[in-house]
Amino acid sequence: MKLVKPYLLALTAMLALGCSSEKETLSLKDAFKNDFLIGTALSADQIQEKNSKEDSLIKREFNAITAENIMKSMFTHPQKDKYDFTLSDKFVAYGEKNKMFIHGHTLIWHSQLAPWMEKISDSTEMKAFMKDHIITIVSKYKGKINSWDVVNEALNEDGTLRKSVFLNTLGEKYLVDAFKLAAKADPNVDLYYNDYNIEEPAKRAGAIALIKKIKAEGGKVDGVGIQGHWRLESPSLEEIEKSILEYSALGIKVAFTELDITVLPNPWDLKGADVNQNFEGNPKMNPYPEKLPDSVQNKLAERYASIFKLFLKHKDKISRVTFWGVHDKQSWLNDWPIKGRTNYPLLFDTELKHKKAYNSVLELKSIKE
Repeated sequence: MKLVKPYLLALTAMLALGCSSEKETLSLKDAFKNDFLIGTALSADQIQEKNSKEDSLIKREFNAITAENIMKSMFTHPQKDKYDFTLSDKFVAYGEKNKMFIHGHTLIWHSQLAPWMEKISDSTEMKAFMKDHIITIVSKYKGKINSWDVVNEALNEDGTLRKSVFLNTLGEKYLVDAFKLAAKADPNVDLYYNDYNIEEPAKRAGAIALIKKIKAEGGKVDGVGIQGHWRLESPSLEEIEKSILEYSALGIKVAFTELDITVLPNPWDLKGADVNQNFEGNPKMNPYPEKLPDSVQNKLAERYASIFKLFLKHKDKISRVTFWGVHDKQSWLNDWPIKGRTNYPLLFDTELKHKKAYNSVLELKSIKE
C-alpha cells in the first residue's frame, strides 16, 4: 500500500486550494533531497546577489549551482598571460556560503573562446595552453568545486567529432589529455563530458564511443551531462530512458545539466523554409509575446511531470538535475534561435512566481515511491 507523507498531504491540500504563496509550498530541493540534486544556472548578477527576491528564490529552491557564463574561457582566461577569477571566486563563495553543490562549467569548449585561443595553430602551443589552462583553474578550486564539465559539446549530430581548434591542432588525443589533466589537478573532483542532443540515437552512440575511448586510454570520466534543451513533443521519453540506461551501463553518473523546455516554434522545423532566412520580427515565430495560453501552460506542466516521473524511476542512476536559468525572463531561449522572443521554458515566470509546471513536478512527490 502506498503511503502519503504528512507534509505532502499539506502540499496537496494547498495546491487544491490554489495557494501560491512561496513560503507555504515545499521547495524543489527538499522534495527531491533523497533522489538527486536540484540545480540552477546563475547569471553574473545572481552570483553578485543584486536582486534580493531572486536570491531568496535561489536559496530556497536549489541545492546545486552552475555558472551560466562567467567560467567560460573567454572570461576566465582573456589573455595568454592573464586570468580573471573575480566572478568565479564570487560564484564559489556563494555556493560555499549556502552549502550548495558547486559545478564548474566549462574547461574545454570550442565556443566562447578568448580570441587569442582561436588563433592557436601549432600543436605544441595548444598542448601548453591546455595544460596551463586546465591545471591552473582546477587546482585553484581543488576541494571547492564538486564537479567539472571537462569537455563540452565535442560531437556533431551524427556522433562524429566536431571540427574545432582543439581537434585541428591535436587530433582526438585532446579529449583524453583534457580529462587526464583535470584528474591530475584534482583527483577527487567528478569529471563530466557534457553535450546537447546526446539522447538522440546517433549522437548518443558517438558519446558512448567517446567516453569508452577516453576511459580506455586512461582518462577519468565520472559522469555524462545530458543538457536537456528539449521541446514539448520531443525527444521521446523512450529515447531519454534509453540514454539513462546506456550511459549508466558505462559505470558513470548521469546528470541533466541544462534543462529547459521551449514552447515556441523552431524555424528549422518549418518544411520548405530557408534556414538562412531572417525570422526576427515574424509574429508566427513569437506567438505568445504577452502571456502563455492556459492550453500551452498545461502542456508544459504535463511535459515536465512526465520527464520528472522518468527521472524518479531512475533516481539511482541520476546525480543531478539542473535547470538552465532560474526564471523565464533570464532564459537564453528568449534570444535563440531568434532574438527578441518571449519564451516560457522554466518553472518560474518573469515575476518569479512558480508556474503550473512547478506544481506538476512537486505533485509527483505526494505519493511515496
